[in-house]
Amino acid sequence: MRELTLRQIAEATGGRLCGQDRVVDAVCTDTRRLTPGCVFLAIRGANFDGNAFAPQAVQAGAAAAIVEREMELGAPYVLVDNTRRAFLRLAAWYRAQFSIPVVGVTGSVGKTTTREMIAAALSKRWRVHRNEGNRNNDIGLPATILTLDDSYDAAVYEMGMSDFGEISALTRVARPEIGVISNIGISHIESLGSRENILRAKLEILDGMPADAPLVLNGDDDLLATVEYQPQIRYGFGEGCLYRAREAVPTQTGMRFAAQTPEGEVTVELPALGRHNVYNALAALAVAGQLGIPAQEAAQGLKNYQTTGFRQHLRRAGGMLFIEDCYNASPDSMRAGLATLRELAPGRKIAVLGDMFELGAWSERAHRLVGQEAARTPVDALYCLGERARGMAAAAREAGLAAVWEYDDKPALASDLLAALRPGDTVLFKASRGMKMEDVMQAVYAGLEERDAENH
Repeated sequence: MRELTLRQIAEATGGRLCGQDRVVDAVCTDTRRLTPGCVFLAIRGANFDGNAFAPQAVQAGAAAAIVEREMELGAPYVLVDNTRRAFLRLAAWYRAQFSIPVVGVTGSVGKTTTREMIAAALSKRWRVHRNEGNRNNDIGLPATILTLDDSYDAAVYEMGMSDFGEISALTRVARPEIGVISNIGISHIESLGSRENILRAKLEILDGMPADAPLVLNGDDDLLATVEYQPQIRYGFGEGCLYRAREAVPTQTGMRFAAQTPEGEVTVELPALGRHNVYNALAALAVAGQLGIPAQEAAQGLKNYQTTGFRQHLRRAGGMLFIEDCYNASPDSMRAGLATLRELAPGRKIAVLGDMFELGAWSERAHRLVGQEAARTPVDALYCLGERARGMAAAAREAGLAAVWEYDDKPALASDLLAALRPGDTVLFKASRGMKMEDVMQAVYAGLEERDAENH
């Protein structure tokens, strides 16, 4: 972050400086992660009031604070009406100080992966600023933007939402010059009610973009195909796509495909599994093209893409291949995960699937659809974790899959799975983040290590 004065912060946020002006070099919202010389921003949450921690932050080394009420701090502070809104105002003002290409990314599934692939495609030419993890909300995005400095040449910002108005607020902060929408699924349908409403919410990304800014869209998505905004660039496998994939085949390390672009055809060696990741890579090629980066250079950058978190990370242990894909889950990403399992597994295919959250009235139907998809894949065994996943198990049995088990207890699941595994198996772990499926994974890995030690 560039150094700022408290007076600049007060002007940017519409607040009032209380005390002497001072220079700060970071904005921190967590007293556990304070840096010397930072300004502490007191966020009021549903279960806590950050204003109450402002004195503690100053005692721990914060140079100043941004708060919602007058107080004795022993340090200067900026008084604002609402710190969350002030955070957005400050980030918007700070973003306006930089003249670099900014790309905004949203969509129901694959936002983070698409963001990372775009960054990889641009990385051969530029140093790219982007969100860490999935810091894509009204706290994470401004915090990310306020770490931008003059060492970066471009930025790619992911924007998430759970209701109307949220992406509109974020895009007005980030001011992207290019927008990307990966797809329209049913994540957050509990609050929005329909896929059509989800499309409306995702299209709010246009609110912060210049009128003539290009919008990069998945051309194979049925709802995105209805978008009439211009200019738009479509990508996918369909004939109407400007960036089109063909001959996509799995390799031992990911996917290989031929990408038809306005510059001609290039071969992409992508270190990521699944047809859905081909879409993400095509989006990256399209963005790179809009920024004047040749497709061949972007394809070289995509070779450097790395998975993040538990997003389809591959691990080999005990003569088996494990697909760690449990950062989050929706019916769309479950389908993609099962497709990857089908493409990748030469031997037995085992799916360990857990509850999907935030589906509201769609939950029972969505879990049953996943169970039916598991039977169609087909998997050789299906292990279901959680109360909602019982519908998944029932639907899989009804569709003819016999090897189906249900669990509420993680240790029991891990124990039974460990006993059933044998060399040559490929195992997919996938569930919503709140299920913490990694607990099962780690227990299985620990068991395999113990088994290997006993055999040696």
